[in-house]
Amino acid sequence: MTYLTPATGTALDPATLDRAITDALSSVRRNIATFGTQFPDDTTTDDRYLLRPAGQGFALGANRGWTTTFWTGLRWLAWELSGDDRFREAARVDTADFSRRVRAGEDLYTHDLGFLYSLTTVAAWRLDGDSDARDAGVLAADHLMRRFLEPAGIIQAWGDLQDPKQRGRTIIDSLMNMPLLTWATEQTGDGRYADAVRRHTVQLHDHILRDDDSTFHTFYWNAETGEALRGGTEQGAGDESCWARGQAWGLYGFAMNFRATGDPRLLDAARRCADYFVSRLPADRVPFWDLVFTDGADAPRDSSSGAIAVCGLFTLAEVETDPERAAWAVDTARAILGSLIANYTPEHPEDSDALLLHGVYDLPKSVGVDEGSLWGDYFYLEALTRASRPNWRGYW
Repeated sequence: MTYLTPATGTALDPATLDRAITDALSSVRRNIATFGTQFPDDTTTDDRYLLRPAGQGFALGANRGWTTTFWTGLRWLAWELSGDDRFREAARVDTADFSRRVRAGEDLYTHDLGFLYSLTTVAAWRLDGDSDARDAGVLAADHLMRRFLEPAGIIQAWGDLQDPKQRGRTIIDSLMNMPLLTWATEQTGDGRYADAVRRHTVQLHDHILRDDDSTFHTFYWNAETGEALRGGTEQGAGDESCWARGQAWGLYGFAMNFRATGDPRLLDAARRCADYFVSRLPADRVPFWDLVFTDGADAPRDSSSGAIAVCGLFTLAEVETDPERAAWAVDTARAILGSLIANYTPEHPEDSDALLLHGVYDLPKSVGVDEGSLWGDYFYLEALTRASRPNWRGYW
């Protein structure tokens, strides 16, 4: 079998990795002091996080939307990396608010319950033995199961289930929400969660992954008949282009769900996503916001996609059945991470609230372009954790 040439990039020696972790922990520590129990917005504005806007009945800095989980996940990671109980106490306070949120039924009309509760209540149960958090995590899984559509066999992504614009639609990000359901089966013994994971991930393998190994961002099914309808995009350059963050979600998500289900189709999908992603990287190994662009393009980078892909490559290496491919995945992950450290982080931690610079949230809508993001920061720190602790057990 022929593999892509291993990526090249900045050497990731132990001293570089240690320094990057120290700088990242400094930023997390400073942000705890700055924001306290409030949550910042999805992305920075001129490299500074502002409080999450008030609206829709929520106060300024309230726990709403899909990205607040990454703020809490950063704190759990920081505690694991440092042993500093200030990080754990901050994570505990956040987690209690996520438990409150699901019990109060606040802003739950989304498949992103997997994101929201894997890095908060599931992490608290695994790391802290918090039984209240465990119960809240199972409750979140139950809410997520309400979005499972028969006979399409998919979990609807966004909005009210009766919204005709969103009816029958899922997105590649949804792969990252499935681990909450896998965990719920582990906790309860109820196989309906695992059945939903198996059906949903196979549908994405069959329809959201294209023949050329790129991916659609979104795909629609007829919710009543189960007929596969069409693919498209919301945040990519075009319906037939390949949104970089979506491809990274595919790499990481298919690898995680192969680990959960053992379905060889998902391992094949993770490999294909990895090969396509890496083949489209520019010389410094960090992607443009859409993989239609490569060296010489006048387009923004998305460092967050690179960080997600690093985590996905490390996970792919863990589940690989082919030692040569596993070694390639690790080498490539370390090369991308080395470039992120060297070229996409603040020169000094205090220069920005974000750990990782030069990300893109939604370029077509001009949201969060060339800024830091909560998910970029989280996956960057997870990538540093994976690189420094090969046996680390993730929260997913």
